[in-house]
Amino acid sequence: MSYLQAIVIAFVQGVTELFPVSSLGHSVLVPAWLGGSWQTLVTQSSQATSESSFYLAYIVALHCATALALLWFFRLDWIRIVRGFLRSAGRIARERRFSAVDSDERLAWLIIVATVPVGITGLALEHTFRTIFAKPVAAAAFLFVNGLILLAGERARRRAAPPVAAAVAERAEPVLVGVGAGGAGGDEPRPRPRTATSAGRSADDILAATASDIRISRISYRDSVTVGLLQVLALLPGISRSGVTMVGGLWRGLDHEDAARFAFLLATPVILAAGVLKLPTLFGSAGDHIRGQAVVGSLLCGVTAYFTVRFLVRYFETRTLTPFAVYSLVAGAASLIRFVVF
Repeated sequence: MSYLQAIVIAFVQGVTELFPVSSLGHSVLVPAWLGGSWQTLVTQSSQATSESSFYLAYIVALHCATALALLWFFRLDWIRIVRGFLRSAGRIARERRFSAVDSDERLAWLIIVATVPVGITGLALEHTFRTIFAKPVAAAAFLFVNGLILLAGERARRRAAPPVAAAVAERAEPVLVGVGAGGAGGDEPRPRPRTATSAGRSADDILAATASDIRISRISYRDSVTVGLLQVLALLPGISRSGVTMVGGLWRGLDHEDAARFAFLLATPVILAAGVLKLPTLFGSAGDHIRGQAVVGSLLCGVTAYFTVRFLVRYFETRTLTPFAVYSLVAGAASLIRFVVF
């Protein structure tokens, strides 16, 4: 793998892992479209074992970089969520019964129950799905299907039609903080000046994130499992993890902003676990001669993923999945024509 190839794939990964257009599909389709020496990457993507594929070892490094970028962007949120989990776990240990008394505790458990299905399925079937479907024609077909799924999500959102007045009233609340602190009053917030900043994020951003987490925490555990199950589809190259998770959130009544946020929070432990689990392959024979490329690519991918999630969080405050659906349909159809007809 040349440094040029490493840089291109890193940039593609940093964007498409979080954009609802499938990074796995693009990691197959982009080299296939470029052809020539890039074609080796396509054949490498469907190797029988990750230990024998330098391309898969490289993709693993990029996944770790993406997960770290997500962790950094949502670091304040994860601190609250982890603290909420520890409070709830401690209470469960003491009282011998399940307990989640505030939004941070409940969100922590929602993420856990949504992550379990894809974690188990990924361990059991990732190898099978990759070796069978990590090919240009299959990736193109699933990318087209991804577009249909995103359009279906938009239709489901319009049909769900949550009470507009209630949604507007909730969003019109004064800027507040201190939600879900676990103290008296549970989710009762406290005022905070708009000019304050913390960890590089404005008070407005922090408070908007906290309010979003409260709304997300109101979905049921059953709905969270349903959204989590949809992540299993992302094991197919061409189906976007963030896309299907957002569609699940829209289907269960979340708006685009909250569905996107829930998708990114759910993606973080899954991507990180998948990367860490297979990271040792980079230090084996598969990583020979590409470790320098992996370092450069990981840095570029991490920075790209950070700015991508930053853009998407703001984008979905006012916009929809429709442009990504159109892209998936057009790119999928064009790729099918390219790899089936020609």
